[in-house]
Amino acid sequence: MAGPAPFATLPLFPQLLLKKGKVRDVYRAGEGLLVVVASDRISAFDVVLDPGIPGKGIVLTQLSNFWFSTLAEVAAHHVLATDLSQLPEPFASAPAFDRRACLVREVRIVPVECVVRGYIVGSGWKEYQAKGSVSGVPLRKGLRQAERLPDPVFTPSTKAELGHDENISFDEVVRTVGGDVAESLRDLSLELYRRAAALAEARGVIIADTKFEFGLDEHGRLVWADEALTPDSSRFWPADQYRIGSSPPSFDKQFVRDWLEAADWNKQPPAPTLPPDVVARTQGIYLEAYHRLTGRELKLW
Repeated sequence: MAGPAPFATLPLFPQLLLKKGKVRDVYRAGEGLLVVVASDRISAFDVVLDPGIPGKGIVLTQLSNFWFSTLAEVAAHHVLATDLSQLPEPFASAPAFDRRACLVREVRIVPVECVVRGYIVGSGWKEYQAKGSVSGVPLRKGLRQAERLPDPVFTPSTKAELGHDENISFDEVVRTVGGDVAESLRDLSLELYRRAAALAEARGVIIADTKFEFGLDEHGRLVWADEALTPDSSRFWPADQYRIGSSPPSFDKQFVRDWLEAADWNKQPPAPTLPPDVVARTQGIYLEAYHRLTGRELKLW
């Protein structure tokens, strides 16, 4: 199932474009209002790849909407409208935006990536092997790769516009945003992760780690923003394939990263063109993540 060509040739309304990201484009939609559109672009190693994954932006938007709604009692979010007909013009008259665009409140994004790790894997595993810690947080000895941590750990990082995010300590977060905001970021992130992980586990999915973004509204209150627990921002594992001691297969773009690693690419643009079988397989992984987590089927067209 590949379907139509990827929706990656944004923007449709260049005069209203506020920001073009690796995946999402943000449009001005009135005083204090934005329209966020998820394209089908896919990036790896900080490079946007060609082609995109058809329908990927629909999956990301619909899964984010599910989590924002499901966990609204934990954290206020920025989404105001999700149906195309509820968007202001000219967006409401753009069929290409259907199911991949949301109307949101404009917030001042906090310059911290709020990463929560429930399992020791990836860059966290590498640091643990070298230093016995993750983002400077000491962990007990004897942990094995992919093992569940006794408690989820808040491991923030910088929010880089270009290049790689870098892990920072909680003290650095305090210096960046102040103690009260830093504590709220940590507490909200951990509670969102715990709630989401419990729901996902009941549906056969392990959320190994994820990252959240928050903004401050006009009253200085924290608001959950950007995306929510998607395959682009999280490491999802099928519970029935989980084994301590090795990194399980993931419902995310790890499949693409693995293909690029095998392609002997130097991680500098341009990246190798993704072959049709990699595109189709990746599309299937994103759809499977949505289905398992929400219990719903998602037809892209």
